[in-house]
Amino acid sequence: MRRSKEPLEAQAASLPAAPGVYLFKDARGRVLYVGKADVLRDRVRSYFGPSLDVRHVRLVERADRVDHVVTGSVSEAFLLEANLIKQHRPRYNIRLKDDKSYPYVKVTLGEDFPRILRTRQLGDRAARYFGPYANAKAVDDSLDLLQKLFPYRTCTLTIVAGEDGRGRTVPPSALPGGRPCLLYHLKRCTAPCVGNTTKDEYAGSIERSVLFLEGRYGPLARELRAEMAVASESLDFERAAELRDRLRAIDRTLERQEVHAYAGDDLDVFGAALGDGDAAVQIFRVRDGTIVGRDHFFLEGSEGATEAEVLGSFLRQYYTVGVPPEVVTRVRIVDAEAFVAFAEERRGGRVRLLVPQRGKKKHLVELATRNAEDALRQERVRWLADRGKTEEALQQLYLALRDHLGIEGPPKRIECYDVSHVQGTDVVSSMVVFEDGRPAKQQYRRFRAKVGDRNDDFGNMRDTIRRRFARQAKGGENESTWPLPDLIVIDGGKGQLNAARAALSDLGQLQIPIVALAKEHREALSNGEMRVKPEEVFVPERSDPIPLAPGTPPYHLLQRVRDEAHRFAVTYHQKLRSRRAVRSVLDEVEGVGPARKRALLRRFGSVKGLREASAQELASVGGVGASLAERIKQAIS
Repeated sequence: MRRSKEPLEAQAASLPAAPGVYLFKDARGRVLYVGKADVLRDRVRSYFGPSLDVRHVRLVERADRVDHVVTGSVSEAFLLEANLIKQHRPRYNIRLKDDKSYPYVKVTLGEDFPRILRTRQLGDRAARYFGPYANAKAVDDSLDLLQKLFPYRTCTLTIVAGEDGRGRTVPPSALPGGRPCLLYHLKRCTAPCVGNTTKDEYAGSIERSVLFLEGRYGPLARELRAEMAVASESLDFERAAELRDRLRAIDRTLERQEVHAYAGDDLDVFGAALGDGDAAVQIFRVRDGTIVGRDHFFLEGSEGATEAEVLGSFLRQYYTVGVPPEVVTRVRIVDAEAFVAFAEERRGGRVRLLVPQRGKKKHLVELATRNAEDALRQERVRWLADRGKTEEALQQLYLALRDHLGIEGPPKRIECYDVSHVQGTDVVSSMVVFEDGRPAKQQYRRFRAKVGDRNDDFGNMRDTIRRRFARQAKGGENESTWPLPDLIVIDGGKGQLNAARAALSDLGQLQIPIVALAKEHREALSNGEMRVKPEEVFVPERSDPIPLAPGTPPYHLLQRVRDEAHRFAVTYHQKLRSRRAVRSVLDEVEGVGPARKRALLRRFGSVKGLREASAQELASVGGVGASLAERIKQAIS
């Protein structure tokens, strides 16, 4: 039964007109979505109006209440939103995929003799942080090189400067044996613990380390060359040789940078790749005109999202420290003005959000996008290569189903079906195929509804199964390209299962094993309270679900297959809705033909993107101009 929206709308209307963070929660109190807002009341109420976003429609259907936290500024709301997303990992948020926090480099500037170390925790206001980085090993490799170039301590000893500026441990007995550790003898530390260096000398090394971490290799190299010349002129050849070796290491680091931007530029360039419900974001860090760092991050929860939404959500979670003066993206992100205000507050200075249309920066953002696409492909290859887990899950699934279905072995080919629509409009069905536990995407199929009652889930499921197996029942040519599955999975409960079975019976294909995976649902207890039952697996001719324990490998395999079918159906459904909405809006604007419509959608992605763009941005699209841009804005507002 569809939950009424009225209680939620009443909660939304009672929210304050202030900046803050809102949390949609389900009946069990689980956080479904976290968002930030300049004005809480207006933002949350927008979820109950007409929407083209299927994710928001499903969110509101599952939500039971809305909680909120008022903040002192939009910047505080950005930070709180990012922290709550990391804490709760809500289903409907676009979020960083890793289940842990990402590593940073920390410089403990609050100490007399600072340390440089890798950390995953922020919060020391006296320290300076660099990152986040996607790869902990890459961070360790950089710190290893840095310690060779500019030796620094990594120990946890408390070392303070005496009156002469030289270090000493507190208490003195904290230094084992009264001697420096092995790192001093390996020339990785200058041993301030035994007074081997002064506070000022050590600070100079830390300052150079910070320049290196900032990626400012040019100024650092010039400084070292000048010092090497002075050492050479004073006949301090040992010191000159040491500085020469450091310069060579820095030069090798510079040689590894393949792409250069404009001289002196400091900016971050972001490219995003989306596909099949997954997303990846590539970042190029440009300092003093040179790419000094590259990282890619994977995101989840991006089903049905646009590139602008993915980038906007990622930037809010990414920028906790180290905001550069310029951020470059391929498309204008969602809530761009709010992000700029947040970034300028974090930086303490002006921040430009740029979408380049030509030149070297456009080349950089295109290169970042290609790298993101490649990273997404490689991630899928890595997942598909994990044969051990899928083979174990298939074997356990066979053991769980053999007594109920008479299945003869681990199912090599699994087909899953799902029906998607919103209130009976644009009804579509999906068929996804898993072979040996891995998706065979070239065999996926989509179906447009052909039944009379478009809100009839059972009728649509029956029609989908009939159309899928009709040719095979007649021995048609399709039999060679679509072999019979070893197992059919239906997204739904006993009703959908019976509808699919009826279609198989009509076609004489009842020998195919079939199960249904029903979504979690609420049920009333005898005392009047409600409880949420987890997802259940149903088989034919049995009223109760079979005992397949949640959290087990076969249970996860069925969920993964079902989620893929759901994603595939929703993506197609959203595409159809967007096309219909775009036709109904843009086709009514005089002067907008097919070519201009394609150009506008390529640039802004959707009607939502067009609404958020200014008239000047619309006019910058080839063939539009100021007059037509104003007519478009009036039509879609």
